Amino acid sequence: MAVPKRRQSNARTGSRRAHDAKKPKQLSACRHCGKAVPSHVVCPSCGYYMGREVVEPEK
Repeated sequence: MAVPKRRQSNARTGSRRAHDAKKPKQLSACRHCGKAVPSHVVCPSCGYYMGREVVEPEK
């Protein structure tokens, strides 16, 4: 098995983890009602997805 010969430095570890931070969700406007909705998700306020009504909106 391959085993590291030396300990990795903190700088090398930190630079590897530079892209691991949480990113905010990508929100887009609903085509039907205009509210902010995550992409590829049915709009909870109007029930539309990809330009057609998929579910009845909750009242």
